[in-house]
Amino acid sequence: MAGGRARKILIGTAFSAMVLGGCTPQERPGYARGDIPLETFTAEQIFERGEFELDQNDGEQAAYYFSEVERLYPYSEWSKRGLIMQAYAYHLEKDYENSRSAAQRYIDFYPTDEDAAYAQYLLALSYYDQIEDVGRDQGLTFQALQALRTVIERYPDSEYARSSILKFDLAFDHLAAKEMEIGRYYLKRQNYGAAISRFRTVVEDFQTTTHTPEALHRLVESYLSLGLTQEAQTAGAILGYNYQGTEWYQDSYKLLTGRGLELEAAGDNWLSSIYRQMVKGQWL
Repeated sequence: MAGGRARKILIGTAFSAMVLGGCTPQERPGYARGDIPLETFTAEQIFERGEFELDQNDGEQAAYYFSEVERLYPYSEWSKRGLIMQAYAYHLEKDYENSRSAAQRYIDFYPTDEDAAYAQYLLALSYYDQIEDVGRDQGLTFQALQALRTVIERYPDSEYARSSILKFDLAFDHLAAKEMEIGRYYLKRQNYGAAISRFRTVVEDFQTTTHTPEALHRLVESYLSLGLTQEAQTAGAILGYNYQGTEWYQDSYKLLTGRGLELEAAGDNWLSSIYRQMVKGQWL
């Protein structure tokens, strides 16, 4: 490793002396100081210059050289390698749009190549790494989920599948958190119908996330506020069966028993259906 790094440093230094000198990126659209065309150098030399820039933590310059390999030596093995390295270098620079574009080109041109899985993973990361707080629009989260699912389903045996599964679960949890945030907003403003709609989405569509216990408790609160005791009791029963060790169960227990109500499935409503599925295993 040390010898390889030393070689890259020598290559980078020699290449700089021969080609680039002290010119700025704006001065070298395919040319170098002294008007020496970049075409003078082999694909390997330009590629190794890109690697050298990566070693210097300069992803922007690295991407430039890798893109020049692709431009000057299209359809070559070096062009293919340069394309995947472009996606990586752009991602390091958080230039997600260009990273995604390079990764997608790689997938389109080389769908069966051994690095296609990595290209798809980088494409997914270009969305995933932009997921921010739950208060923002969640369009990127949906795109991240779709791209991560592609890695998992198309490349299940790749080294990127496990990481994609973990990130998929986190992104999925992120969407549930968004629903909870909106539901709490409505609940605080006593808009119980709108709040119930959001909490119901979490219970029905995001059951495997960490937000389900709270969603059930908020349903207890909302239904009790509306005087719909059977729905509240059933939500409490599901909490008691699956999440008895949580604070949300304790809070719902106090609310319901404080009104003389049992935590049991009651009536015929959507929560009763959930109860039958989760507790009794009755899916029809």
